[in-house]
Amino acid sequence: MSDEGIRCGILGGSGLYSLAGMSDVDEVEVETPFGPPSDKLLVGSLEGRRVAFLARHGRGHRLLPTEINFRANIFAMKSLGIERIVSASAVGSLRESIRPRDAVLVDQFIDRTNRRVSTFFGSGIVAHVSLADPVCPQLREILRDAREEGEPTLHDGGTYVCIEGPAFSTRAESELFRSWDADVIGMTNLQEARLAREAEICYASLALVTDFDCWHEEEDDVSVGAVMKNLTANGLFAAKILRRAVRSIPERRQGCSCEDALRGAIITRPEEIDDATRRKLAPIVGRHLD
Repeated sequence: MSDEGIRCGILGGSGLYSLAGMSDVDEVEVETPFGPPSDKLLVGSLEGRRVAFLARHGRGHRLLPTEINFRANIFAMKSLGIERIVSASAVGSLRESIRPRDAVLVDQFIDRTNRRVSTFFGSGIVAHVSLADPVCPQLREILRDAREEGEPTLHDGGTYVCIEGPAFSTRAESELFRSWDADVIGMTNLQEARLAREAEICYASLALVTDFDCWHEEEDDVSVGAVMKNLTANGLFAAKILRRAVRSIPERRQGCSCEDALRGAIITRPEEIDDATRRKLAPIVGRHLD
């Protein structure tokens, strides 16, 4: 399945289950070889551009971070012809200078998950993509330039620690992550960044700060109540940024290497890859195996 008019996908996190400003919206159910995505994709027009929106936890927030079918979500977007994905997600801050209701344009990740599949490959086909710089620089720059004067602070760059969840971190873990010079903590973006790179999709993360995690002695420990208090404000800010960013995205990708991430990365000899695997991964590997 593909839609040649769609080039941008948006993944919405906690508190962002739809996107204000979308018009002519259709619900699209996409089947993938990895099972169903988190929900139907909402495909419509935003700022004159065709976009696809997916609530990563499902509408109504039905899925734990560990239960999200990350492979299906990214594969579904690839199947629709999407070349760029912007993620909006709730995070906790690990820095005094990054305050609740700020946002961070993440540029690095640390993986602390242990129960998730983070690759499309295996079962007869091996590939190793570069993830040294996991965020598309062009897409991140577009998001950075989309903030307007008077809006919440948007920090340009930061390291995101991805934990398994669903419990928040212990105080000792929070202090450990701070000692690693990490900036924010969340539960979802690392797998998305890896899979987007394998799918040769540009990926950028808009991390929306809801709390100070549990390290801050002068603030309440992180709780669902504290998080929910800031989600609405964060969602309004995210919607504004995303609308302006979509408007500014050029028709063709330039200035990044995301679209060629698999070039030279597939190690398995083509003659050793069976037809079933070729068909299964055709949207991702097809052009590299012809």
